[in-house]
Amino acid sequence: MDATATEGWGAAIYAWIFPMVIGDAVFPPIPSEMLVITGGALAAEGRVNLLLLGLMTAVASCLGDLLVFQLFKRRLSHVLDRWDWGRKVHQGIHRTIAKAGRSSTYGAIIGARFVPGGRLAASAAAGIAEVSTRGFSLCAALGGVLWAAWQAGLGYFAGSTTGLPFWASSLIGVGVGLLIGVVLGVIVTRRRGNRSPVDEPLDEAGD
Repeated sequence: MDATATEGWGAAIYAWIFPMVIGDAVFPPIPSEMLVITGGALAAEGRVNLLLLGLMTAVASCLGDLLVFQLFKRRLSHVLDRWDWGRKVHQGIHRTIAKAGRSSTYGAIIGARFVPGGRLAASAAAGIAEVSTRGFSLCAALGGVLWAAWQAGLGYFAGSTTGLPFWASSLIGVGVGLLIGVVLGVIVTRRRGNRSPVDEPLDEAGD
Protein backbone atom coordinates (compact mmCIF):
# COMPACT_ATOMS: atom_id res chain seq x y z
CA MET A 1 0.00 0.00 0.00
CA ASP A 2 1.25 3.48 -0.85
CA ALA A 3 1.93 5.16 2.49
CA THR A 4 1.22 8.58 1.00
CA ALA A 5 -2.25 7.59 -0.22
CA THR A 6 -5.27 8.33 1.94
CA GLU A 7 -7.28 5.24 1.00
CA GLY A 8 -7.52 2.87 3.94
CA TRP A 9 -5.84 5.24 6.38
CA GLY A 10 -9.08 6.24 8.04
CA ALA A 11 -9.92 2.71 9.15
CA ALA A 12 -6.31 2.16 10.24
CA ILE A 13 -6.37 5.30 12.39
CA TYR A 14 -9.52 4.16 14.19
CA ALA A 15 -8.10 0.68 14.74
CA TRP A 16 -4.85 1.93 16.27
CA ILE A 17 -6.18 4.72 18.50
CA PHE A 18 -6.97 2.59 21.55
CA PRO A 19 -3.86 0.35 21.66
CA MET A 20 -1.43 3.19 20.94
CA VAL A 21 -2.91 5.90 23.15
CA ILE A 22 -3.44 3.50 26.05
CA GLY A 23 0.02 2.00 25.53
CA ASP A 24 1.56 5.46 25.52
CA ALA A 25 0.42 5.88 29.13
CA VAL A 26 2.85 3.13 30.19
CA PHE A 27 5.51 3.47 27.50
CA PRO A 28 5.86 7.12 26.36
CA PRO A 29 8.01 6.38 23.26
CA ILE A 30 4.89 4.96 21.56
CA PRO A 31 4.08 7.68 18.98
CA SER A 32 0.44 8.19 19.87
CA GLU A 33 0.75 11.94 19.30
CA MET A 34 1.81 11.35 15.70
CA LEU A 35 -1.13 9.00 15.20
CA VAL A 36 -3.70 11.50 16.48
CA ILE A 37 -2.14 14.41 14.59
CA THR A 38 -2.19 12.32 11.41
CA GLY A 39 -5.84 11.61 12.08
CA GLY A 40 -6.48 15.33 12.33
CA ALA A 41 -4.71 15.91 9.01
CA LEU A 42 -6.85 13.21 7.41
CA ALA A 43 -9.95 14.83 8.90
CA ALA A 44 -9.02 18.03 7.06
CA GLU A 45 -9.24 15.99 3.83
CA GLY A 46 -12.57 14.51 4.84
CA ARG A 47 -11.13 11.01 5.32
CA VAL A 48 -11.64 10.82 9.07
CA ASN A 49 -14.47 12.04 11.30
CA LEU A 50 -12.81 14.64 13.53
CA LEU A 51 -15.39 14.33 16.33
CA LEU A 52 -15.11 10.53 16.44
CA LEU A 53 -11.32 10.77 16.36
CA GLY A 54 -11.32 13.19 19.28
CA LEU A 55 -13.80 11.11 21.28
CA MET A 56 -11.87 7.88 20.81
CA THR A 57 -8.59 9.60 21.68
CA ALA A 58 -10.01 11.20 24.83
CA VAL A 59 -11.48 7.90 26.06
CA ALA A 60 -8.27 5.98 25.33
CA SER A 61 -6.19 8.65 27.08
CA CYS A 62 -8.40 8.48 30.18
CA LEU A 63 -8.29 4.67 30.26
CA GLY A 64 -4.51 4.63 29.94
CA ASP A 65 -4.12 7.12 32.77
CA LEU A 66 -6.46 5.10 34.99
CA LEU A 67 -4.48 1.94 34.23
CA VAL A 68 -1.21 3.50 35.43
CA PHE A 69 -2.93 5.18 38.38
CA GLN A 70 -4.51 1.96 39.64
CA LEU A 71 -1.30 0.03 39.04
CA PHE A 72 0.54 2.24 41.50
CA LYS A 73 -2.35 3.03 43.83
CA ARG A 74 -2.93 -0.66 44.49
CA ARG A 75 0.80 -1.35 44.74
CA LEU A 76 0.61 -3.79 41.82
CA SER A 77 3.62 -2.34 40.02
CA HIS A 78 5.71 -5.26 41.32
CA VAL A 79 3.85 -7.42 38.80
CA LEU A 80 6.01 -5.83 36.10
CA ASP A 81 9.12 -7.19 37.79
CA ARG A 82 8.23 -10.76 36.86
CA TRP A 83 9.65 -10.24 33.37
CA ASP A 84 12.83 -8.62 32.08
CA TRP A 85 10.87 -6.25 29.86
CA GLY A 86 8.60 -5.42 32.79
CA ARG A 87 11.53 -4.50 35.01
CA LYS A 88 12.85 -2.19 32.30
CA VAL A 89 9.45 -0.53 31.98
CA HIS A 90 9.17 -0.25 35.77
CA GLN A 91 12.60 1.34 36.06
CA GLY A 92 11.76 3.69 33.20
CA ILE A 93 8.59 4.77 34.99
CA HIS A 94 10.52 5.67 38.13
CA ARG A 95 13.17 7.52 36.14
CA THR A 96 10.40 9.53 34.50
CA ILE A 97 8.86 10.36 37.87
CA ALA A 98 12.27 11.38 39.22
CA LYS A 99 12.81 13.79 36.33
CA ALA A 100 9.33 15.28 36.43
CA GLY A 101 8.99 15.46 40.19
CA ARG A 102 6.33 14.04 42.50
CA SER A 103 3.61 16.64 41.98
CA SER A 104 0.23 14.94 42.22
CA THR A 105 -1.95 18.05 42.22
CA TYR A 106 -5.02 18.06 40.04
CA GLY A 107 -3.49 20.74 37.85
CA ALA A 108 -0.44 18.55 37.23
CA ILE A 109 -2.62 15.55 36.37
CA ILE A 110 -4.39 17.60 33.72
CA GLY A 111 -1.45 19.55 32.35
CA ALA A 112 1.45 17.10 32.58
CA ARG A 113 0.29 15.18 29.50
CA PHE A 114 1.41 18.07 27.32
CA VAL A 115 5.02 17.54 28.46
CA PRO A 116 7.01 14.56 27.09
CA GLY A 117 6.72 11.74 29.66
CA GLY A 118 4.58 13.89 31.94
CA ARG A 119 1.43 11.83 31.54
CA LEU A 120 3.11 8.72 32.91
CA ALA A 121 4.83 10.60 35.74
CA ALA A 122 1.67 12.38 36.89
CA SER A 123 -0.50 9.26 36.81
CA ALA A 124 2.04 7.10 38.67
CA ALA A 125 2.79 9.81 41.24
CA ALA A 126 -0.93 10.36 41.85
CA GLY A 127 -1.38 6.65 42.50
CA ILE A 128 1.53 6.55 44.92
CA ALA A 129 0.25 9.68 46.68
CA GLU A 130 -3.18 8.05 47.19
CA VAL A 131 -5.09 10.71 45.27
CA SER A 132 -8.81 9.92 45.32
CA THR A 133 -9.95 7.75 42.44
CA ARG A 134 -12.89 10.06 41.73
CA GLY A 135 -10.72 13.17 41.65
CA PHE A 136 -8.11 11.54 39.46
CA SER A 137 -10.74 10.15 37.09
CA LEU A 138 -12.29 13.59 36.59
CA CYS A 139 -8.88 15.15 35.94
CA ALA A 140 -7.86 12.33 33.59
CA ALA A 141 -11.10 12.73 31.65
CA LEU A 142 -10.73 16.50 31.35
CA GLY A 143 -7.05 16.19 30.48
CA GLY A 144 -7.86 13.54 27.90
CA VAL A 145 -10.40 15.81 26.20
CA LEU A 146 -8.00 18.76 26.14
CA TRP A 147 -5.10 16.62 24.89
CA ALA A 148 -7.23 15.00 22.19
CA ALA A 149 -8.50 18.38 21.02
CA TRP A 150 -4.96 19.78 20.94
CA GLN A 151 -3.37 16.90 19.04
CA ALA A 152 -6.19 16.39 16.55
CA GLY A 153 -6.50 20.15 16.18
CA LEU A 154 -2.83 20.48 15.26
CA GLY A 155 -3.23 18.02 12.42
CA TYR A 156 -6.52 19.50 11.26
CA PHE A 157 -5.20 23.07 11.31
CA ALA A 158 -2.03 22.12 9.44
CA GLY A 159 -4.00 20.16 6.87
CA SER A 160 -6.66 22.80 6.29
CA THR A 161 -4.28 25.77 6.08
CA THR A 162 -1.33 24.39 4.12
CA GLY A 163 -3.18 22.35 1.52
CA LEU A 164 -0.32 19.85 1.61
CA PRO A 165 -0.76 16.06 1.49
CA PHE A 166 -1.88 14.61 4.80
CA TRP A 167 1.53 13.13 5.59
CA ALA A 168 3.26 16.50 5.13
CA SER A 169 0.62 18.24 7.25
CA SER A 170 1.09 15.55 9.88
CA LEU A 171 4.84 16.15 10.01
CA ILE A 172 4.28 19.89 10.42
CA GLY A 173 1.81 19.27 13.23
CA VAL A 174 4.16 16.84 14.95
CA GLY A 175 7.03 19.33 14.68
CA VAL A 176 4.98 22.15 16.19
CA GLY A 177 3.64 19.91 18.96
CA LEU A 178 7.09 18.56 19.77
CA LEU A 179 8.60 22.03 19.92
CA ILE A 180 5.91 23.31 22.26
CA GLY A 181 6.15 20.17 24.40
CA VAL A 182 9.92 20.51 24.72
CA VAL A 183 9.61 24.16 25.70
CA LEU A 184 7.02 23.29 28.34
CA GLY A 185 9.22 20.43 29.53
CA VAL A 186 12.19 22.76 29.98
CA ILE A 187 10.05 25.19 31.96
CA VAL A 188 8.59 22.48 34.18
CA THR A 189 11.87 20.67 34.84
CA ARG A 190 13.85 23.78 35.73
CA ARG A 191 13.16 22.79 39.27
CA ARG A 192 15.01 19.67 40.34
CA GLY A 193 12.86 16.54 40.20
CA ASN A 194 12.40 14.73 43.50
CA ARG A 195 13.75 11.26 44.01
CA SER A 196 11.34 8.71 42.64
CA PRO A 197 9.22 7.11 45.38
CA VAL A 198 10.42 3.59 44.66
CA ASP A 199 9.02 0.70 46.66
CA GLU A 200 12.38 -1.04 46.47
CA PRO A 201 15.76 -0.40 44.79
CA LEU A 202 14.88 -1.76 41.36
CA ASP A 203 18.46 -1.89 40.16
CA GLU A 204 19.31 -4.24 42.98
CA ALA A 205 16.08 -6.18 42.63
CA GLY A 206 16.83 -6.83 38.99
CA ASP A 207 20.32 -8.21 39.73
